[in-house]
Amino acid sequence: MTPQKPGSQASRRHFLGLVGLGTAAVAGGPLLAGCSEKPTSSGTAQDLDKLSNLVPTHKDLAQGIKPDIVGTRPVPDGYISYPGTLVDAITEKPGTSGKEITAMTPAWGPAPPGVAQSAYLQAVNAELGTPVNFTIQDGNTYADKLNAMLGARDVPELLCVPSWEVEKIPRFSEAIKVLFEDLTDHLKGDAVNAYPMLATFPTGAWRKAIWNERLAAIPNPTDSPFPYMLFTRKDLLDARGLAVPKSLDELLAAAKQVTDPAKNVWAFSDVFAMIQMYHKTPSSKGGWRLKSDGTPEFKYETPEYRASLEVMAKVYKDGLVHPDLVASRGADANQLFAKNGAIVFHQAGTGIWQGSQAEYQKTNSKLNIQAVPLFSATGGDPLAWGDDDPISYTFIKKGVGKERVEELLRVINWCSAPLGSQEAQLRDFGVAGKHHTPSPNGPVKTELAFKEIANQYFFISGRNPTVGPFPDTPNYVRDALAYYNETVKFLEKDPWDGLKLEMPATYKASQVPLEDKFTDVLRGRRPLTDVDSIVQEWKANGGDEARQLLAKALSEAGR
Repeated sequence: MTPQKPGSQASRRHFLGLVGLGTAAVAGGPLLAGCSEKPTSSGTAQDLDKLSNLVPTHKDLAQGIKPDIVGTRPVPDGYISYPGTLVDAITEKPGTSGKEITAMTPAWGPAPPGVAQSAYLQAVNAELGTPVNFTIQDGNTYADKLNAMLGARDVPELLCVPSWEVEKIPRFSEAIKVLFEDLTDHLKGDAVNAYPMLATFPTGAWRKAIWNERLAAIPNPTDSPFPYMLFTRKDLLDARGLAVPKSLDELLAAAKQVTDPAKNVWAFSDVFAMIQMYHKTPSSKGGWRLKSDGTPEFKYETPEYRASLEVMAKVYKDGLVHPDLVASRGADANQLFAKNGAIVFHQAGTGIWQGSQAEYQKTNSKLNIQAVPLFSATGGDPLAWGDDDPISYTFIKKGVGKERVEELLRVINWCSAPLGSQEAQLRDFGVAGKHHTPSPNGPVKTELAFKEIANQYFFISGRNPTVGPFPDTPNYVRDALAYYNETVKFLEKDPWDGLKLEMPATYKASQVPLEDKFTDVLRGRRPLTDVDSIVQEWKANGGDEARQLLAKALSEAGR
């Protein structure tokens, strides 16, 4: 199961930057300095090609299942048929101490019940042999909670940090030194053989889990390289006699046709990332590319971004975005789209596709969520944003002791069992008869499953990525792999691929405030003529410093 992957622009909420990490923290003083202090780190770069000796040795499991649809890498393979026979991938309970494990993970939508009220958590914990007690936080405000937790130096034993939140935390690599275990000696090379599920993870995912030239976390490998897609309610388009748009002009024309405030229907959620993609705005390392002379250039400085701003500002001005989303960040765009039909075109992470179709088709048999094929607004081939960054990382609290680290790794290993195992079925579908019912194509979730299962164990583990199978949405895997395999042809090339960058602290701290200023422009609260001054502010608040770091990193890597 894939959770919604919001990407780096998912949340526009203000947050307090992680600042002031230094000798005071190492000496046992406060981890964070006052929020009024200016971050001072100028950033760092690591060449991951030189650290290949730190990663685990890759080893596939013997019970591999042949895929139904082969993905074009980095797109994973797709599985339509559920395995007829399940195996026990792990024969012994991973937990031996009986001591409760504390963990924090994100969720989008209603929070699931805690362990005392959850048959799902109780069942999985019984198999683990050591209970996991989850603190579930709103995924839309997860950066705020992470910042507060890191600042207080009060972290659980297992902490999930989504990859899109990492870039928002200034001096995150220094926080890792202070708060989390070094996992290198536990997992590098053949040491990973003690945890065979972790050994199946792609080597590239492990490389991304290196900080400070050490293996710092367990990666949760991505099963889609795309941070955003544009989805449509094809059933609503069909009812209006409209085709799925194949160009920006067609999209904007359809938007005006479907918007009908009297019937509580609007065309769009916030689709600014997709509008940028259609105009081929750069996205590498958060929005960078190289000019023809080799100089790093950020998206704010490009004509493609300016054109995107103008289009999106007009979309807002024309009243094509649902007003609840314009007025409040608290509105649930996924529900407005998939359940209510109040939005016809919705920008979201890839993970909402199957989950929303499965949940809401129960009450709407005509529901048909489909992806709008990627196109270019400026001619030529389209540009697809994307990367192979893990979905998230699991960090282990520092100081718990060697035996506890090994127990926690065994638990993570159990939670990472692959498709075709009893462990994976329990993790993904819960208890037979309670959380799922059998079908010829595999288990189908019940209402209790949608209430209690929120990817809790998924977010403290990982797995060798796959797509499907999903018996309750039999067309999904074919539809998704068709989109993925076509779109991956246009994946943007990252000039800094293979380099681990810790961007300057000032640059990170200014990201959300500056994005909020562009949001004010989009929504008509500031004029488009203010863009130049916002860009100058960006340059002065870490933009030019980041440019220097990116240029230096390429030079030192011999590129």
